[in-house]
Amino acid sequence: MLNFEATHGYIFSLDELKNQALRIQFPNFEFRNNLQPSAAITLEKFPLSLVAYQQGFQLVQEHLRYGNSFLTNLTCQTPIVTEADLDQLYATSKAKYKIQCKDEWVCFSPETFIQIRNNQLFSFPMKGTIDASISHAQELLLADEKETAEHYTIVDLLRNDMSMVARNVQVKRFRYLDKIKTRTKDLWQMSSELVADLNDDYLDHLDEIIFTLLPAGSISGAPKQKTLDIIREAENYSRGFYTGTAFYFDGQNLDSCVLIRFIEQTPQGLVYKSGGGITTQSTLEQEYEEMIAKIYLPI
Repeated sequence: MLNFEATHGYIFSLDELKNQALRIQFPNFEFRNNLQPSAAITLEKFPLSLVAYQQGFQLVQEHLRYGNSFLTNLTCQTPIVTEADLDQLYATSKAKYKIQCKDEWVCFSPETFIQIRNNQLFSFPMKGTIDASISHAQELLLADEKETAEHYTIVDLLRNDMSMVARNVQVKRFRYLDKIKTRTKDLWQMSSELVADLNDDYLDHLDEIIFTLLPAGSISGAPKQKTLDIIREAENYSRGFYTGTAFYFDGQNLDSCVLIRFIEQTPQGLVYKSGGGITTQSTLEQEYEEMIAKIYLPI
């Protein structure tokens, strides 16, 4: 596991995991999933005001207008109150990837970062969300100019990143939709699938492949390095492991996720970290509401 800045992390063998206070559920790997789900969990959220959010939003917009970035992922931390502890949140939530790190944080992520299978590199950038209960929601999401521009930018960024470590980069599936279920409502989420060929000696360069691709484009922006500077300037808190990455490697194949849908225990209580991509077409109110809408429990 690596934090957002890739400056801190953990690496464990399967034997070493036995001594760690971790819970893990990946599609092809589970560890210490021995908890019973809770019957009912509620969540109350206390987001920062629109005026407070506007400060970071306007700073990002200034950089976008100057051409310093084409897309910047802006995030916030929101205090939440729930009767559940991290164990119960982990046990009751449903997601493609789930991780609980000690008594520090829990993550239930729908987003794959990269996969390596049969000498091929796969990536699944996820950008674009809409309330599934809205009439013609799928058509509206696919027709949304802002969401479309954002998705094109992320796909182009990932194609460029992958071309630095692999060959024959192709977009295998473009702008497909998955439904994500939550307690309060369902969401449609837009993704694409990219694939490329790795050299036969990729195992000798696995660390180079991973660190070249970090951080994930969907939770940073483009161009990546300049946009990271903008993020540090616009966000007045530390992301920590939120929007970092977690990997499972079996010696041949690799699976990984982006650490989003993230609850962290702080001295002041639980906080839920969420955000979204900002472009020149973004509106303040819409991005603010999207940040709040992503604060949910997938149960």
